Amino acid sequence: QVQLVESGGGLVQAGGSLRLSCAASRNIFSTRIMEWYRQAPGKQRDLVATITPGGSTNYADSVKGRFTISRDNAKNTVYLQMNSLKPEDTAVYYCKATYFRYENWGQGTQVTVSS
Repeated sequence: QVQLVESGGGLVQAGGSLRLSCAASRNIFSTRIMEWYRQAPGKQRDLVATITPGGSTNYADSVKGRFTISRDNAKNTVYLQMNSLKPEDTAVYYCKATYFRYENWGQGTQVTVSS
């Protein structure tokens, strides 16, 4: 079983930046697709960014050019650098690890962007 712990959320003004971290309980990045999702109140959970074991990345159109997903294999940590934040980025952000049909989720971290 893999445990994921997110951190780095908080309150920021529009135009500001935050960096989210997702720490895994062990080294999993060589075998798992790592993703960041977000869920705003009353809305579905949406995919924000993906990084594959090979290092390929992909982003939702709404965050392209503003968000960057990366990882530090030595620290077993995946990051989401969020720049030029907008009020509509306000949500709980979740980290997910996928290995074939197995999924592990973190507990989420709240990001609030004020206008």
